[in-house]
Amino acid sequence: MILAQGKDLTAIPGPSIMPDRVLNAMHRPAPNIYGEDLINMTDTVYTDLSRVARTSAPAVIYIGNGHASWEAVLANMFNPGDHVLMLSTGRFVHMWAAMARQMGINVEIMEFGFHAAVDPNQVEERLASDITGTIRAVLTTQTDTASSVRNNIPDIAKAIEESGHPALFMVDCVASLACEPFEMDDWGVDVMLSACQKGLMTPPGLAFTWAGPRAVKEAIECKSSWWDWKPRIDPEIFYQRFCGTPPTHHLYGLREALTMILDEVGLENTWERHRRFAEAIWAAVDAWGGGLRLNITDPADRSTAVTAIHTGQGDGQRLREWCEANAGLSLGVGIVGPEGDPNSVFRIGHMGHLDPPMVLGALATIETGLAALHIPHHSGGVSAAAAVLAGSAAD
Repeated sequence: MILAQGKDLTAIPGPSIMPDRVLNAMHRPAPNIYGEDLINMTDTVYTDLSRVARTSAPAVIYIGNGHASWEAVLANMFNPGDHVLMLSTGRFVHMWAAMARQMGINVEIMEFGFHAAVDPNQVEERLASDITGTIRAVLTTQTDTASSVRNNIPDIAKAIEESGHPALFMVDCVASLACEPFEMDDWGVDVMLSACQKGLMTPPGLAFTWAGPRAVKEAIECKSSWWDWKPRIDPEIFYQRFCGTPPTHHLYGLREALTMILDEVGLENTWERHRRFAEAIWAAVDAWGGGLRLNITDPADRSTAVTAIHTGQGDGQRLREWCEANAGLSLGVGIVGPEGDPNSVFRIGHMGHLDPPMVLGALATIETGLAALHIPHHSGGVSAAAAVLAGSAAD
């Protein structure tokens, strides 16, 4: 019997659930793209994006996804032949590296695997050994959605500083922005990039970059008028912000999302809500036990936006298929390293527009699926999660 006749629930690590308020804000006729109303509203979006990033650096908006922000950074910062050090804790740095290589950039990857965060000591040692200063920049992710690793960005920044190396520090925050604490200026990050479809709760289509003073000083003459962030940062006329027609309806949606995050809930409260939901999910997985386990052992290294979970052989795929077909719950597919089986992993995205009924409902559905499929586990996962949230409500 198929029970999925209500509103489906998406618990993948992006695109995240879009608030009705965001969707309603986008549901309007096309505006006058030369009018002051749109221009003034867009100015507030740029200001508030930098508030979310915790930086005085101006935001740059591209029509695109997270991959677009990768290319924007590479196109503005590196010439062919430049050397970069990329720190991998999952899958997405490798994809960013492939793009860099295609653009003629020399890429060196420090691999930390799928189960632990970057070791800052190793980064410091590598940079200290680069006595000729060949490495122009260090690039990494704050959260890799494949592994659900969260890297300690301030510790990596400190390692770069203590090495005495002049390398710039660049961080991908596509999965973590507005979900995990991030302080671009205070932590010493030179370039940050992100996109709109995860913590910012807006349909996919906008990519963002921020460049601090050192990065602006060391930027190259971009060969592409589209990727060049100089006219977008300091436009003579409005359309230069987008190298053409602005993404009007995405801007309306993003304006509403930023209002919800910054002015109604508060960014610190948004970070804390993500942490509590993550801890509830971790408690559920620990309680289920059996063949289920969290991919990241150390809680300090776990993302609070996404959780990767191992199962018995093939059970991850079976569970995902059952939840979607029978209960209307979509879980994230397994993405693993060379030694792993993607069919034995599933991921829960817990980012953006979530509340306890959504989180507990997803966990209850998973527990139901485990029972229906006779996947070895213990009962009590939902109760464990509820206990965490009950403690949160009492604080």
